Amino acid sequence: MVIITLPAYNEEASLPALLLRVKEAMEENGFEYRVIVVNDGSSDGTASAVEALRGKLPLELVDHGRNRGLGEAVRTGLLHALEGADDRDVIVTMDSDNTHTPGLIAGMVNGIREGNDVMIASRFRAGARIMGVPLYRRVLSRGASVLFRITFPTPGVRDFTSGYRAYRAELLRRAFETYGEDFVHESGFACMVDILLKLRRLGAIMNERPLILRYDFKYGVSKMHVLRTAVGTLALMLRQRFGRG
Repeated sequence: MVIITLPAYNEEASLPALLLRVKEAMEENGFEYRVIVVNDGSSDGTASAVEALRGKLPLELVDHGRNRGLGEAVRTGLLHALEGADDRDVIVTMDSDNTHTPGLIAGMVNGIREGNDVMIASRFRAGARIMGVPLYRRVLSRGASVLFRITFPTPGVRDFTSGYRAYRAELLRRAFETYGEDFVHESGFACMVDILLKLRRLGAIMNERPLILRYDFKYGVSKMHVLRTAVGTLALMLRQRFGRG
């Protein structure tokens, strides 16, 4: 089974299109699947948009009563995905803003079946394309990639910050058993780096597929505070590098 987790904050406009694209991709590939949307205290109609599609695909809505941040939404989604999951199941995390193309899931699932523990949809592999992202953000992302690859060289990994990933369920279960809820410790976008570095310590085999990032499909402005995210990610890198993470 493929279990897709979507942390969502004020994504009323984007989620319906994404969920229907997920349904199409899963059915085209014949996957048994379910989708978990974690509504992280949205102030818009995110919850209603999910409820309206409940009968069209296997969909579960988990509500945070208040906005807790991306890290807690990701943690909640992973823990709910692991409930009743078989060790061989594949758990996928995606952004809810319709910028991640669900058609890539099949390739990442195949990568897990081939023996990888983690598959990353990467902006830094041959064949990747980035549409609609400002130049300064592309430069920052590439700079972060180079810095992480120097500081934490990891076979198969170039994109440490991508939120679009597939994990072997057994690996995630082992990570929560090892780290407890601190497995997802960071509250903001740096949580994706935090997860990857902890899985690296567990000896996970990781690989990547090229990502086509469609920011031109996005509704509204990005919720990421670029400076805050850059500072938080750099602080995480220093803590991990000097053994304080």
